[in-house]
Amino acid sequence: MAQNVLGTELSSCSLDPLTGFFRDGCCNTGAGDDGVHVVCARVTDEFLAFSKQQGNDLSTPMPAYGFKGLTAGDQWCLCAARWKEALDAGAAPPVVLEATHAAVLEWATLAELKEHEATAQ
Repeated sequence: MAQNVLGTELSSCSLDPLTGFFRDGCCNTGAGDDGVHVVCARVTDEFLAFSKQQGNDLSTPMPAYGFKGLTAGDQWCLCAARWKEALDAGAAPPVVLEATHAAVLEWATLAELKEHEATAQ
């Protein structure tokens, strides 16, 4: 059973859009997940623009991959290093702590994550 950053069972991040490295709705990680997609973030326009500038366009649909593109408010499993990079640049999106895998603590502190905790939708 995977744990979140709070030390409890990892919750689902999003089923619509379907997220996660394993496309199971959770920010699980494992063999083959070189990006470590463990941060459940509620993306913002600012973050989407930042990510696009870094070469990862998450807002443009890619039908060939079944990806409709993200819009502000969507929840998505982000790579730990990209979230930390956005944090350092002042563009970090809010984080759903219950759905963020504990593995992110190798990149960011719990205090940093709590400072960016998403409010209930």
